[in-house]
Amino acid sequence: MSELVFAGPGARGDPVAAWCEIAGPRTDLCEKLLAELARNGIECGAFDGEMRPGLVLFDFWSDALREQLQERTRDAQVIAVGLQSGSLRRGIALDLLAAGATDAVQFDDPAATARAIAARFRRWAAVDRLVDSSVVRKNLVGDHTRWRSFLRRVADVARFSDLPVLVRGESGTGKELVARLIHTLDARDDRKELVVVDCTTIVPELSGSEFFGHERGAYTGAAGARDGAFALADGGTLFLDELGELPLRLQAELLRVVQEGTYKRVGGNTWQKTRFRLVSATHRDLDEEMNAGRFRRDLYYRVAAWSCTLPALRERREDIPALALHFLAQAWKNGKAPELDPTVLELLIARDYPGNVRDLRHLVERIAYRHAGDGPITLGDVPEEERPHSSAAPATASVFDQAARVGMSCGMGLKEIANAAADASVRLALEAEKGNVTRAAERLGITDRGLQKRRALWPRRGAWKEE
Repeated sequence: MSELVFAGPGARGDPVAAWCEIAGPRTDLCEKLLAELARNGIECGAFDGEMRPGLVLFDFWSDALREQLQERTRDAQVIAVGLQSGSLRRGIALDLLAAGATDAVQFDDPAATARAIAARFRRWAAVDRLVDSSVVRKNLVGDHTRWRSFLRRVADVARFSDLPVLVRGESGTGKELVARLIHTLDARDDRKELVVVDCTTIVPELSGSEFFGHERGAYTGAAGARDGAFALADGGTLFLDELGELPLRLQAELLRVVQEGTYKRVGGNTWQKTRFRLVSATHRDLDEEMNAGRFRRDLYYRVAAWSCTLPALRERREDIPALALHFLAQAWKNGKAPELDPTVLELLIARDYPGNVRDLRHLVERIAYRHAGDGPITLGDVPEEERPHSSAAPATASVFDQAARVGMSCGMGLKEIANAAADASVRLALEAEKGNVTRAAERLGITDRGLQKRRALWPRRGAWKEE
């Protein structure tokens, strides 16, 4: 796989556009704060539905404020600013974050508060420039809310820290791509190479040489000195793929190098120094592995200073069309890729992908090689074994059957299952329409008021909201 190339996030002093809403009567404080924000390069306007950072200024916590935050924070990062003294007391800041706010700030001096807000906005703007850059959009495709939130977190830790990162996720979700992105976005000016070690292919008898390197004559067949992964990664990034597969002996040896940054070649007596950023990946549940004694806790806390979990493809089905077109364009090397017939797209969206994104890519590649001519790709191009045996209706029904079965297994009654299905439909419609209530209501065939009334019941029923 070729290296990712990134050109840079843009100027630090660029003005940042944001929106601001006032949920309290203290307009005098609001005007002072907005004036100070303008002096700090933060241009605030009214909420216009755009997915960008914003402010909600409030006096005291209320149900109306919760609803306002839930409405405004679906696709945007929002700072809630408490204007009255003590407006963030007794855990209210946690309530604000639970309602969707990204951060909560207590108003103090207008200038100091404005500087704190401006610093956060500039950081978020820099991260968004990274996420919207071509290196990200061309390699980690998708605009689902959860996916974009995941990319923001990855870009933030990659660019603004040197922490060891542990990437969790099922097979086929793209863990190596995330590791390459972290390496590419690393802020070190003198950053060197990314070195990849697949822990599933390491032969125990040769593991010392693989990691540490060896001196000439260290063992039979060692005709010359050889650098191992620790030397090759010096000044760069070491990516340990499927870290959970390492045997305990190698885990102990890795821990020493990560802690002290020194090692000896096999057959050598000289301590070598190495300094690298460590990124690890695993599909295993390392908590379970530690409890079973198969993974060292001390190593875990070294490699997982920051960890993230890649969402499975079933958790972001809305990204399947974009991913399919992306893989189709990659498979069509001699010109513009043909269009996908809507029936093919429907089939791709409805299909299950046990192998996640890799599974989808392989299916698209098989469809592409079967296609002939310059017309659209049709159902005939889909391999026979991938075609449903009947219409889509039974497949759709089976999905609802499965959801109802899960609900009943959790002790839910008919009314609770129906409410859960309706809440999920409203949430997904709002997500698809970027929070636009009118268009979401039209999609569901209900009135704006009917949608708003149902959504107002979410906190009471505990309906979950995707982060």
